[in-house]
Amino acid sequence: MNETAPSASQVDYRTDPSRYQHWTLTVDGAVATLKMNVAEDGGIRPGYKLKLNSYDLGVDIELHDALQRIRFEHPTVRSVIVTSARDRIFCSGANIFMLGLSSHAWKVNFCKFTNETRNGIEDSSRHSGLKFIAAVNGACAGGGYELALACDEILLVDDRSSSVSLPEVPLLGVLPGTGGLTRVTDKRKVRRDLADIFCTSSEGVRGQRAKDWKLVDDIFKTSEFAAKVQARALELAAQSDRPIDAKGVALTPLERDETANSLDYRYVSVKIDRNRRVAELTVRGPDTAQPLEIDGILAAGARWWPLQMARELDDAILALRANELDIGVWLLRTEGDSARVLEVDATLARHASHWFVRESIGMLRRTLARLDVSSRSLFALIEQGSCFAGTLLEIALAADRSYMFSNPDVPEEQPSITLTEANFGAYPAVSGKSRLAQRFYEAADEIAAVRGALGIALDPKQASALGLVTATPDDIDWADEIRLAVEERVSQSPDALTGLEANLRFGIYETMETRIFGRLTAWQNWIFIRPNAVGEKGALKVYGKGEKPAFDFGRV
Repeated sequence: MNETAPSASQVDYRTDPSRYQHWTLTVDGAVATLKMNVAEDGGIRPGYKLKLNSYDLGVDIELHDALQRIRFEHPTVRSVIVTSARDRIFCSGANIFMLGLSSHAWKVNFCKFTNETRNGIEDSSRHSGLKFIAAVNGACAGGGYELALACDEILLVDDRSSSVSLPEVPLLGVLPGTGGLTRVTDKRKVRRDLADIFCTSSEGVRGQRAKDWKLVDDIFKTSEFAAKVQARALELAAQSDRPIDAKGVALTPLERDETANSLDYRYVSVKIDRNRRVAELTVRGPDTAQPLEIDGILAAGARWWPLQMARELDDAILALRANELDIGVWLLRTEGDSARVLEVDATLARHASHWFVRESIGMLRRTLARLDVSSRSLFALIEQGSCFAGTLLEIALAADRSYMFSNPDVPEEQPSITLTEANFGAYPAVSGKSRLAQRFYEAADEIAAVRGALGIALDPKQASALGLVTATPDDIDWADEIRLAVEERVSQSPDALTGLEANLRFGIYETMETRIFGRLTAWQNWIFIRPNAVGEKGALKVYGKGEKPAFDFGRV
């Protein structure tokens, strides 16, 4: 598998229901049903079969797309049932043979996208009035149970055989799914000793014990299971504020031109310099006047600038993360008219309660959060012609550093940045805090000073005085300072930088999401390269071969 150079085998995250191999989406009034029926020969890469409803990245790409369809194309859906089309098997989790064949980078990127998709389920429950039920109608293990854990409720069929389990430790010698273990403790509040037994037993927990241990919310006999699930889905739907009667917005295919060293969309472009190991990612503001009222916004649909830009940026981030492993520094730029960006921000705020605007804000929120958890160094470059204002200023606030060009002798050549209310909470980072609150550790005086500049086009001196940018090199030093900063960064250990960046971005605020991605960055990253997991006789390598793993029993 060539995972660094462009090739036909590169991952493409764009899909649509006509191309699904593994999921079926049906809608009946206020309830949607997502049925998993994984095609054994439908792996995203060759060399393994997806047996027992096990999944790989391709299965999760379809799930991510299906969730997007529910959000935007089916606004009257208020609850979602996630279940299996198979008898006696819900989902056996990540495909073990795929993991055994995959590079370390592939495994970690797969785990990250999987967790982001599960987080997206919880995000829609928290912000969009969509509620999710996992109807576990068979054996549910590992990543399959992680999927169930992401739902608001887990209902388990009580047929004396169906169980839930996180068997990664006894079977594979790896941490139980980062998101799985974290949700067992943080979300379901399973008692520590019971969680210890659960996560070190391969056979799982079934029936009443699963309910008593808080591993599921309820159990039902086979004869009544379907009716009970449907009834509960309708109860949850009745609590939602999603519209009762609204026409959805079609998510038209993303148009992308690409070469060996570039990706180009309407509002986003990526240029890759392989010699420098740098990608320049530019987001463009609206190039035409945007609609101000709901009728015009709905008529624009998927081509409304906030949504189209967010979808393009999301796709670019995912493509870079999966396909360009050697590109360690992303230079983040914007281009366009700040006034138009500010006008869009005002429109988003004015119509925030409308379902389509709310979902578009959610798309922006989740896309910006992908920057927070991307293991790449992010430098924002604020130059003449930039439009780092409001929503687009979040890109600079998400960066590890921001450089703002200064030329006080020629004020008209200086860029500006502008704050809007959107910067104070519309797009919380994975810490749950606004990026401004996180930046200043919620220091009241500093945040009050920043709020006092709301709506003002801040020049480099003003932005620096408020602590909103890292440095303001002048026209003489700009090129050299940026060059030296990039050269220094790309020369340093990528592993060390990944750990550094995650610690600094997540800061002092702990949430379930930061714990998931912190564990993925550290624990899972480490465990996945240990001989006990991936050595010649490691658990992942010998799984399914009739051999026992050979462990080094020294504790580290």
